[in-house]
Amino acid sequence: MNHPNEIEVDVREHGANQQTLNQRLYMQLQVFGDCADAHVLAHALRAAGIEGVLYRDLNDARGVAVLAMHQDPAFFVTTLRDLLGAEPFRQLRQKSELAMLGRTYASGFEGDLQDWLLHKPRLTACNPAWPWAIWYPLRRSGAFSKLPQAEQAAILREHGIIGRAYGEADLAHDIRLACHGLDLNDNDFLIGLIGRDLHPLSHIVQTMRKTKQTSEFIQSLGPFFVGHALWQKCNPKE
Repeated sequence: MNHPNEIEVDVREHGANQQTLNQRLYMQLQVFGDCADAHVLAHALRAAGIEGVLYRDLNDARGVAVLAMHQDPAFFVTTLRDLLGAEPFRQLRQKSELAMLGRTYASGFEGDLQDWLLHKPRLTACNPAWPWAIWYPLRRSGAFSKLPQAEQAAILREHGIIGRAYGEADLAHDIRLACHGLDLNDNDFLIGLIGRDLHPLSHIVQTMRKTKQTSEFIQSLGPFFVGHALWQKCNPKE
């Protein structure tokens, strides 16, 4: 029996029907400038067996970004670090202000927890039919955390309804990651908007600005990275 003052810590992810899983997928975006030939980078990523996406930066004619994904966070400070520190990446100018890192998480209602945490984000990011992406972090204000749970749920439901509508129309598909304690600027979440065309991704950002969550409870939003996939690879069943 626990002491009345003890706290029972459970770091597992919880889904519907009492599902639990102590696994999650980490995704990191590293952005670079001064790239003369992005195809050389794609070849290096392919040869190294990296799972992820190579983007061409819409806002920098010589810019690129690497979205890498792995279940083991040590991968990012070993295998990926070594690759990005060697040729052909060594000659690039890193834009650390655009670095983003997050982890998949569950909200407690997922019907297939393993698919939600480990497989769906991979398939979304690497779908060749959806080459456009907008990635950005956000931080909620402390006032949101103080709201009653029922009010929080209603505010989040508004976002969920909009997101599902765009997804069902094949206009925009989202990847939602938590980045508490993982982000340079103390953000809470990392969002990836993925789709066939760029306009609907911009449109959903515009639409979300009108929601109660964004208009009243978002403390900071961005910076934004906008890219188009040159190379993609995922291992959805790993």
